Amino acid sequence: MTTSTRGAAKAPAVLVLEDGRIFRGRAYGAVGETFGEAVFSTGMTGYQETLTDPSYHRQVVVMTAPHVGNTGVNDEDPESARIWVAGYVVRDPARVPSNWRSQRSLDEELVRQGVVGICGIDTRALTRHLRERGAMRVGIFSGEAVMDDAVLLSKVQDAPQMKGANLSAEVATKEAYVVPAIGEKKFTVAAVDLGIKGMTPHRMAERGIEVHVLPATATVEDVYAVNPDGVFFSNGPGDPATADGPVAVMQGVLERKTPLFGICFGNQILGRALGFGTYKLKYGHRGINQPVQDRTTGKVEVTAHNHGFAVDAPLDKVSETPYGRAEVSHVCLNDNVVEGLRLLDQPAFSVQYHPEAAAGPHDAAYLFDRFTSLMSTAQMEAERA
Repeated sequence: MTTSTRGAAKAPAVLVLEDGRIFRGRAYGAVGETFGEAVFSTGMTGYQETLTDPSYHRQVVVMTAPHVGNTGVNDEDPESARIWVAGYVVRDPARVPSNWRSQRSLDEELVRQGVVGICGIDTRALTRHLRERGAMRVGIFSGEAVMDDAVLLSKVQDAPQMKGANLSAEVATKEAYVVPAIGEKKFTVAAVDLGIKGMTPHRMAERGIEVHVLPATATVEDVYAVNPDGVFFSNGPGDPATADGPVAVMQGVLERKTPLFGICFGNQILGRALGFGTYKLKYGHRGINQPVQDRTTGKVEVTAHNHGFAVDAPLDKVSETPYGRAEVSHVCLNDNVVEGLRLLDQPAFSVQYHPEAAAGPHDAAYLFDRFTSLMSTAQMEAERA
């Protein structure tokens, strides 16, 4: 990605999809060129959390809400230390942010971090195109980067695809760190960072959990060096079919029957560890308004999603795995995609969505309580043994 910041407000910009569809607009954020996978997010709020979610690494995010940037940007809401999206697409950016917490405009933040974007295009038409044709490679070009359409299309078609991409180590922490429990410490959790969002260890800390966040390259020995009461596998970007290392670590945890919880990429890792396959969705689930049913309770939750891959597991039967019986625990009501797994013979479960829910909703926050309950039960059983 090459960027400059001069003339952003007036520079012409063009968005080119790999199938040849072209949209013309104005530069938004930094001026230059960028490439990634074109995906759309259906959230009307929470753009700052979306931008800083490491799971969006190498993706160009199209906002379906027409007016973006109303509340500006602050330093409290980011989910990581930087913006991770490869590019940003909006229809009508706010001219002036209006919120008591705002410290600068979204456009200024995109320029500051060198994120190339485009505005003034028909995002409804673009979203419909992606729904019909599927997520695909895209390029955004502005300023001097705008040139002959055929040249731009060739550049997009030469860009790497998301399928087969191994990205978690690129976004994860390089050094382990600890998030202390809030109040009385009750449990210790080893969290394997595959692209973790900042709110996730915070949600655990609120429940008296001391969280040891480990790099994506952590081994089974690294996990158990912190003497964990439970093990957590985070969200993250890329194709789960490439994540052989985390799968092997999770299998080591399952062999020891330590309480285990995974979200998003962690759900796909659990699926692979149990022997299920994964596959790429046509256009994925992204946004803060996705309906999911918890099949263990029958309750329907509105949930936050960001995933382009899913687990291929049977919805209508209990499966035998090397680690005991497993079943699909959650399902998306829009398309019956697997949204959660659980083992019936040991304390392990996962969900495909984001129960930490920054920026909302909070329907699924109980899953962190479910995790603490599993650890509490394991502790009591160990004391009786």
